[in-house]
Amino acid sequence: MRKRCACRKRLSNRTDAAGPTGPRYVRIAALAIGWRLVSAVIGWIAMMTVPLASPSQTTMFAQPNAFWDQFTRYDAGWYYQIARFGYWFVPGGPSAGIGKPGKIAYFPLYPFLAGYVGKIFGATQPGIYLGLIVVSWIAFAGAMIVLYRLARLDLDERGAERAVLLTALFPFSFFFGMPYTESVFFLLTLLTFYCFRTQQWIAGGVAGALTTATRVNGVLMGPSLVWIAWKKSRPREWPIALAGLALVGAGVGAYSLYVYHLSGNAFEWASSISRWNYHPGSAPWTAPWQLATKLVTEPRHYFRTDPMALYDTLYGLCAIIFIVSIPFVWMRFGLAYGLFMVANLWLPLSSGVFEGMGRYCSVLFPFFIWIAAQSRVVSTTVAIAFAIMYPIALAMFVTLRPIF
Repeated sequence: MRKRCACRKRLSNRTDAAGPTGPRYVRIAALAIGWRLVSAVIGWIAMMTVPLASPSQTTMFAQPNAFWDQFTRYDAGWYYQIARFGYWFVPGGPSAGIGKPGKIAYFPLYPFLAGYVGKIFGATQPGIYLGLIVVSWIAFAGAMIVLYRLARLDLDERGAERAVLLTALFPFSFFFGMPYTESVFFLLTLLTFYCFRTQQWIAGGVAGALTTATRVNGVLMGPSLVWIAWKKSRPREWPIALAGLALVGAGVGAYSLYVYHLSGNAFEWASSISRWNYHPGSAPWTAPWQLATKLVTEPRHYFRTDPMALYDTLYGLCAIIFIVSIPFVWMRFGLAYGLFMVANLWLPLSSGVFEGMGRYCSVLFPFFIWIAAQSRVVSTTVAIAFAIMYPIALAMFVTLRPIF
């Protein structure tokens, strides 16, 4: 009798790990969209109460609007341009990235999707921005569902729900609701890992190809996916697993061919990024070490003399926390998740700057699953800390502080 009950328990776990029921999908999606609405209201309140750090350069409508203009900040303008007008290349011109990375530095899947959706709203400037927002919000809802399913492969139901909550509350997860690639990239990354972990090699390869067509750093999944394929595939599955792995690079490969057609240089997108003084490849510990030294030896002087001190400290401490978590994630969930975090922290930190670290960390799902796997007290404490920091980070972004 005891053996039969144990078998039933294992069967129940497998069934739940395979995916939540329909009502649970709906509930997760509804809560995700609801949180995006709440976040937008928080941003609107910040726009109404906190002075702008600099004059706003873009608006969604002809006149400034405190609610909608929060969705036009920083890189949102580049995605709007691509979604509405597509790509072009003029040697030495704006598209080539004089002083800025230019359009070619931004990969196509997200803005192209938004362009098609934007046509529903009229293909005007507000319509295209609405298309960008709708795609981000729907992708975020989908990502929360897939994150739950992925977390259920390792955690119980409550733990998986905590992973979703922690991800949504992460202080820099407001990027999931902005016209940025984060939501689409996160959804596709999670789909890729889920498919590979459940031995759906071709589906995982297709999801991976779409990921690398969204952002080039999708290729950093490669080592993790190779390890998963090696551990989970049987010899007779190796050809199809290799085919799935090969497909992952198809997104960046296809975009590089398109860029070659435009510019004559398949890697012009990389050259455009480098023109923004973004040069990955140096020692990744340099920036964290320099920040730690300043905070320990001369904190008052640092904050008085460096206008970026506050923002670099926020992003730097975020990066350090994620770095410290790597060995614990590795031990708890295995090499694949550890490699994913190492690769995705190494690349931005090797540039020597902290720019963008908050949103880069927001898609590092193993961290949130690991926190969710801790005791209820620990995960609740972290969730409360996240909830306190979230509106502060969002307010800085929408009022044009340098939180990129």
